[in-house]
Amino acid sequence: MRGSTVLPGTTQGNGSDPGTGGLPVHRLEVPMPNALPFAIGTFDTIGPMSRASFPHRHTFHEIVYVTGGTGSHVVDLTRFTLRPPHLCFIAPGQVHYWDGVRGLEGCVVVFTDDFLLERPADRALLRRLGRRPWLELPERDAAWAAHLVAEMDHEYRTGAEGFGGVLRALLHVLVVRAARLPAPGRTHQPPARTPQVATRFVALVNAPHTLPWSVRECAGHLGVSVSHLNEAVKTAMGRTPGELLRQARVHEAKRLLACTDLTVRQVADRVGFGDPAYFCRFFRRETGATPGDFRRGDGDIHHDHRIASIAPPGPRA
Repeated sequence: MRGSTVLPGTTQGNGSDPGTGGLPVHRLEVPMPNALPFAIGTFDTIGPMSRASFPHRHTFHEIVYVTGGTGSHVVDLTRFTLRPPHLCFIAPGQVHYWDGVRGLEGCVVVFTDDFLLERPADRALLRRLGRRPWLELPERDAAWAAHLVAEMDHEYRTGAEGFGGVLRALLHVLVVRAARLPAPGRTHQPPARTPQVATRFVALVNAPHTLPWSVRECAGHLGVSVSHLNEAVKTAMGRTPGELLRQARVHEAKRLLACTDLTVRQVADRVGFGDPAYFCRFFRRETGATPGDFRRGDGDIHHDHRIASIAPPGPRA
């Protein structure tokens, strides 16, 4: 597993740019032969960004099981003091960093939204957990968390037949059980208030129905001007509504290609493209693969692991 960090003012090959004066954006790149948009390991094996001490965002989900260390972890301006064991859930787009940590130990699980194409309920739970990311674990809960993380690590390292399905099942159990835990007490400063229009925009884009596929349609649905929607979402998310809508269209198209028997023409229509040829060009530009190539990857091999879900907006750091 390796990652890449996009610094403010730097444009990637796919045209994405965190923006001058913005925060670094870290992307997940999973090499062959695993080809799963998923990785697990220690802080050392995952890499130095797993314990980065400067504010940054991810385009992927990160789950951290902390078993040792001192210091604090700051997520969206809320500071959590390390008193291991902990579970921490960081959603795509959230700002976080480690502050003054010593002896940090534990396991890091990273995966893109593509890994959960067939599990939309788990995506919803992860978004919910991202709003209360730091969970302290009593002894009983620490035992099952340690067991599930160890099982995921074993499956990932051995790579036996069907390991992708086993990893998804173990991740499902971890997420469901974590969602049952009580919310932690917060220390230090509370998170800043998220602009309501940005919250409503994210809820609209994440809703399980046909999306309004243009920024103008979204603005009309929310009863605000296009310029106000652009400003509010950019401030809260660090990305424009247009970028997030394109990302949502790509994800929905991937889900339909991987999980249904719809034709490419039907998929194009479902995600708002009347012209299948234009949809194919759009899909290839955003992912690096044609819809047919993606579908032949059988849902496990995805050609672009940089596309992540739209997380609830967090305040700017």
